[in-house]
Amino acid sequence: MPKTYLKSSLVNSVRKFEWFLCIDTIMLTLAGIVLIYSATIPMAGTGRSFVIRQTAWLSLGLIILVLFSFVDYRLLERWGIWIYVFILIALISVSIFGRVTAGSRRWIDLGLMRFQPSEFAKLAVVIVLAKSLSDRPRGRLSNWSEIFKNLVLVIIPAAFVATQPDLGTSIVLLFVAMSMIIFVGFTKRIWTTIGLCMVVSLPLIYLGSKYLLLDYQKKRLMTFLNPDLDPLGAGYQIIQSQIAIGSGGFLGKGFLKGAQNQLMFLPVKHTDFIFAVLAEEWGFVGCLLIIILLMAFMLRGLAISGSAREDFGTILSVGCVSIIFWHVSINVAMVMGVVPVVGVPLSFISYGGSSLLSSFLVTAILASVSSRRFSR
Repeated sequence: MPKTYLKSSLVNSVRKFEWFLCIDTIMLTLAGIVLIYSATIPMAGTGRSFVIRQTAWLSLGLIILVLFSFVDYRLLERWGIWIYVFILIALISVSIFGRVTAGSRRWIDLGLMRFQPSEFAKLAVVIVLAKSLSDRPRGRLSNWSEIFKNLVLVIIPAAFVATQPDLGTSIVLLFVAMSMIIFVGFTKRIWTTIGLCMVVSLPLIYLGSKYLLLDYQKKRLMTFLNPDLDPLGAGYQIIQSQIAIGSGGFLGKGFLKGAQNQLMFLPVKHTDFIFAVLAEEWGFVGCLLIIILLMAFMLRGLAISGSAREDFGTILSVGCVSIIFWHVSINVAMVMGVVPVVGVPLSFISYGGSSLLSSFLVTAILASVSSRRFSR
């Protein structure tokens, strides 16, 4: 009897496992490793180390995915505030012990890898917001005290991230939080007030962009409006990226045959601008395939949200999907020159251990919600 029960339990667990999301995640990550190889092969030995490290992070990500997907996501409801506090402490530690790279202090050196707390801050915010929004009575948000209480939860880590400085991640944090809050909904009175505030705040946004942004951030904004103002400086990234995307055509130039990539014209091509490498070598067809895989991931995530048994699981899933959505939207738009360059990686594709592992945790959380949609 025990053997029969164990066998039945194992078969049931395998049947409920979220295979689609996991296979989709693995396919995207493997495509990313191929692109990282192409982007870094001109760097010789140094380039190969990027591929080796990303492959190692993929292996670790798979372990995390399997382990965490079998953990009841409802434990996050209980431990969410402590995860949030831990990430806040880590963000504060970055400003004291963090390693400076390219003028930014975003990483804590752990020896074998560098830990970037800001990548995991997005998950911490999603968990604590899901807890806060699901604890309240059902219905749309109807008073400002509720809204401000939830906004404070994201503004605090976003402020720490912005001082690193990492404007891109702080923007993603705010967008993810607003997506979750808007999903819960506002009353008409709140929407009307928000609309009026947006109109009134336009002059403040102008003054803020003029006096509060750092010099390099102002330069990025001006370059976005007109890259030719500084074609060899601040506008260089966007110009080279647009050349790479345009030259790829319908089918691309072929693997390892992209001129902008292989001749090292394209900066940070294995991280923030890897989509340009994809467009140049794989063309429109390759970009479309990757976008379809990412869209399939997000649509499946929304389906999981709709099938969750309680509000916490529903809002948590929406937050996880929002992380991927805003990363993909901002990165692709940034590389194409539609929005200013803010340094947001492409989920599952760009090089980076912290980014990849946090994306795998997103998959694991969604898989956990999915596998428990039949249980109470």
